[in-house]
Amino acid sequence: KAPLADEAERGTYLGFDTFAYPGDAKMRAWKNAPKAPFKWVGFYLPGAPCHRGKTWDGKRQTLVDMGWGIAVVYVGQQTWGRKPRPLTPAQVARLERTGQACNANLLSAERGTRDGKEAADLTRAQGFPKGTVIFLDIERSENMPQAMRDYYKAWTQAVFADGRFQPGYYVHKHNARMVYDDVRPTFVAHGVQTAPRFWVASARDFSPEKEPEEVGHEFAGAWQGVIDVVREVADVALPIDINVSNWRSPSDVID
Repeated sequence: KAPLADEAERGTYLGFDTFAYPGDAKMRAWKNAPKAPFKWVGFYLPGAPCHRGKTWDGKRQTLVDMGWGIAVVYVGQQTWGRKPRPLTPAQVARLERTGQACNANLLSAERGTRDGKEAADLTRAQGFPKGTVIFLDIERSENMPQAMRDYYKAWTQAVFADGRFQPGYYVHKHNARMVYDDVRPTFVAHGVQTAPRFWVASARDFSPEKEPEEVGHEFAGAWQGVIDVVREVADVALPIDINVSNWRSPSDVID
C-alpha cells in the first residue's frame, strides 16, 4: 500500500475506478482527506450486460453531495478474445433465458441498438441530468471483429437517437484509433463539432503528471494507466485503477 501525491494542481484531474462501490464512509474519507488526490470516480451503471452488480445503484446524489466528479460507465458486450458467431433468434432467447447476458456471440448491430437505449434508460434511472456522457466500455481486442464494430456504431447511434445523453468511450490504446474513426462520422451527422470523449487505457509510460493525449492519441481526454493496485488515502485502502483526465467530472454535461 502506498499513498499518492496530489497531481491535480498540474492541470490534470486524478480519478479512480473500482468494480464495487467502496461504501459511503470510505468515499467520504478519500474525498475529505488533506490534499485529497482523487477528484473523480468511475460510476458503473448497474444492470449493464457485463456488469450486473448493483453496488453503485442509487449512489449518484451521494457522490455529488460529497463533491466527487463522475465518469458514467456502461459495460456493454465484449469480445473476450473470441470471434463472435451469428446466433439464431432461438439461440439468443436461450442465452437470455439462462441469464447469459454477457456473451461475445451477442455482438451485433441489433444488440448495439438495444444496449444503447438501455444505457440511456439506466443513466436516467440513476438520476443523471440530460447531456451526461455515458462511456461505453470496450475492452481490448487484438483484432477487432466486425461484429464489435457494428455493435458500438449502432450503440452510438442509439444513444443519439434517444436524445437524452451523449456517447463516450472507454477503450484500449490498441483499438482507440479504429473506434474513434468509426464513431466520429455519427457525431458529425448529429451536428456535434467537438470530438467524442475518449478515455484511453494503456500502462505504457503512464504518469499522473502527464496529459491524457500523451497516451499516444490526440483525441484522448482521459488516460487509465495503472490497473489493479491498492492505494491508501486517509488510512483507508482501496483496490483501484488510476486515471488522469482533462475533465474534473468526465461525464458532466456538454454544452
